[in-house]
Amino acid sequence: MSLNIVLVEPEIPQNTGNIARTCAATGSKLHLVKPLGFSIDDKKLKRAGLDYWHLLDIEYHDSFDALKAAYPEGKFFYSTTKGKKNHTQVEYTKDCFIVFGKETAGLPKPLLEQNMDYCIRIPMLNDADARSLNLSNSVAVVVYEALRQIGFPNMI
Repeated sequence: MSLNIVLVEPEIPQNTGNIARTCAATGSKLHLVKPLGFSIDDKKLKRAGLDYWHLLDIEYHDSFDALKAAYPEGKFFYSTTKGKKNHTQVEYTKDCFIVFGKETAGLPKPLLEQNMDYCIRIPMLNDADARSLNLSNSVAVVVYEALRQIGFPNMI
């Protein structure tokens, strides 16, 4: 197994499609936590993922609690602009879960408050106008750092 990428209530089908393509190309499993802001049959979702869908390992969850219950021993990291640790300052494992929130609101505040030691952030300018990166870009940045740390398994 490789990395687990979790999208909590994603809203934009193109972002999810791009993330699905990143997961397919890196051997990462994609977990989608409902409710989704689009239909899984959405043409924009399919187009963004191009012809990578057959390579994708994807799992759907009715809630974040259901995901946690399905993987009680999982090591979870929470990507947020509110994290205190840089995404390169934690030690990823080959089967860890990297959790990302919805585009308009990020991850729920109570979830972050319960897991502050596992919250990570991507460094950005200290400027209030630079609020965050695009979700699919954020996933790619963190996924490749995690893959670098674990030796790029099954990749050339």
